[in-house]
Amino acid sequence: MQGWIFYRNSSVNERPESYEIDRLLDEAENQGISLRVLEPNQVDLIVTQEDRRSIYVDGEPVALPDFVLPRMGAGTTYFALAVIRHLERLGVPCINSSLSIDTVKDKLYTHQILAEQNLPVPKTMLAKFPVDVDLVERQIGFPIVVKTLSGTQGKGVFLSESRGHFEDLMQLVETTNPNFNMILQQLVETSFGRDLRVFVIGGRAVGCMERNSATGGFKANFSTGGTTKEYAITPEIEWLATQSTRILGLDVAGVDLLFDGDHFKICEVNSSPGFEGLEPACGVNIPKELFHYLKTRFGLFPSKGNQVRAASKSNEE
Repeated sequence: MQGWIFYRNSSVNERPESYEIDRLLDEAENQGISLRVLEPNQVDLIVTQEDRRSIYVDGEPVALPDFVLPRMGAGTTYFALAVIRHLERLGVPCINSSLSIDTVKDKLYTHQILAEQNLPVPKTMLAKFPVDVDLVERQIGFPIVVKTLSGTQGKGVFLSESRGHFEDLMQLVETTNPNFNMILQQLVETSFGRDLRVFVIGGRAVGCMERNSATGGFKANFSTGGTTKEYAITPEIEWLATQSTRILGLDVAGVDLLFDGDHFKICEVNSSPGFEGLEPACGVNIPKELFHYLKTRFGLFPSKGNQVRAASKSNEE
């Protein structure tokens, strides 16, 4: 049983994902699965009607994998999407699909889809220049959250605490790049500095953790130093997380929920969620859950020989 992980080296502004990759590789070995980690730029594709040998890695033709795990999230480029689409059309299961990855890369589009299905999301507005500050104040108010359309790990998210601060920020952006796309979003004050991350695999919430800012700021991301602890999955939390992933077509997702009084709003949905903080907080083996789902959904089971070797290795340890 052969699988590929599509991965990209993190930019200087992002936390490396070595924990997740290492955990996936270790668990794959326990499961009798051979995993290969690739960057999309190692792959070349050729569109042909002749046969399925239209994928090249490092310039050499290769056999198709049994499955692909894209781990690029919001940083998925057009080239990477094209490779995933090509593999999908050759019959290779990709978790997640190219369509769902492309959808959730756009935070505004994600909220439009969820709001259309009557799921609770913060009031959100697409910014345009010149910004009508009076309209923004009437419709959303201040403080206000300013976000890039595509971002991850809390990057590209800013809090404008007052109208004056917001006007200064908008003037700066308009001066430097008037074509820059961003959204303006309601600040859910009861969730200031804390939120929930729910990990969903195959329509099932397998873990939920509360994240809290370690600095007193409004962002609670683990990747920026936030603390984590397990949070009980209530029926409301489970329903919001599983419904949003179903609507967005995601097999694996991290759903971020904001505390809205006694209820919740959906802040973001991620197609390549990290789990470095969630595994120890919730006592859950995410790679094991993921591989179990892959095997069950697509009938991808290692050969008996691989299972025997994996069992033997486990007994020796």
